[in-house]
Amino acid sequence: MSTETTSPFGTCLVAMVTPMKADGSLHLDDARKLADHLVESGCDGIVVNGTTGESSTLTTDESIEIIAVVASHLAGRAKVVAGIGSNDTAHAVHLAKAALDMGADAGLLVSPYYNKPTQRGLIAHCTAVADATELPIMLYDIPGRTGIPYATPTLLELAKHPQIMAVKDAKCDLWAATKVMAETDLAWYSGADEMNLALLALGAVGVVSVVGHVAAGHYRAMVEAVSSGDLDRARTIHRALVPLTEAIMNTSQGAIMAKAAMAELGVISEPMVRMPLVTSDDADLAKLRSALAATPAVSDLA
Repeated sequence: MSTETTSPFGTCLVAMVTPMKADGSLHLDDARKLADHLVESGCDGIVVNGTTGESSTLTTDESIEIIAVVASHLAGRAKVVAGIGSNDTAHAVHLAKAALDMGADAGLLVSPYYNKPTQRGLIAHCTAVADATELPIMLYDIPGRTGIPYATPTLLELAKHPQIMAVKDAKCDLWAATKVMAETDLAWYSGADEMNLALLALGAVGVVSVVGHVAAGHYRAMVEAVSSGDLDRARTIHRALVPLTEAIMNTSQGAIMAKAAMAELGVISEPMVRMPLVTSDDADLAKLRSALAATPAVSDLA
C-alpha cells in the first residue's frame, strides 16, 4: 500500500485541547490563539472536539461551536478534523452533519464507549454515520478508553466504504496495524505519541498527537525524516522527546497536562479542565517544567 495520503486530514495533526475560562466556560479567543500557535509550530491538521478536547463534558452546542470557531478561523490554513464520536448513533450522525455545516474538513469517529456493541453493531454504527454526509471519516481505535477495539475484520469491512478513509490508531497493536495497512488503502495515523515512530516506520502517513501541543515541529520533522528514509534522524527526534512525552502522557492525563503546558507557555490563559478532570498538581507541574526546559529545539537535532 502507498504511504502517500490524498485524504483531507493532513499528516502532522494535534488533538487540540478546548481552552476554558476560570469558570469552566469556553474561551473562544484562546481557542483561536491556540489554533494559530499549533499551525505556526508545524501542524497541518487539528482535531477539534476530540477526547483531548474534553468532548465528553462539552454540551452538543459547545461541541458544534468550537468546531465552527476553529474551522472559520483557520480557513484553509490547516485541515480541521471534527470529533463526531458518540455511543449514540443518532447523536453521532447529528454531530457529523453539524461538523460538515460548520466547515470541518473531516470527522473523527471513535468507537462507541460504555455500551460495548458487537463488531457487527460497530460496523452498523460507522456505516450509518458515514452514510449520513459526504464528510471524510477517520476511525479512532482506542479500546483502552472505549472498551472495544476495531477488530481487524471490522476494519477490512469498513475500509470498503468510500467515506471511511483513515484510522487513528491508539490500540498499539503493531501486527494488527501491519495487516490492515497491507490489505487496505486506509491512511494510517499514530494516535499514541509513544508509538509514533514505530507506526510511521510500518507505513503510517502521519500522527495525531497530544504532545504536539509543544512539539508539532518535532513531529513534522519526524514524519518527513521517515518519509525520506532518514531513520537515524527520526530516532534522534523520538528519543529527544522521551521526557516531554512522559511528562504529558504518563503523569496524570493528556488533556490536563497539555493544557498545563499551553498555560505555562502563555498560549492560553487558564489550564482549566472540567470535572471529573482536575488541574495538574505541583509535582506533575514540576516534571512538565523540567521536560519543557530540557527539550532541544528541532533545529538542534542532527
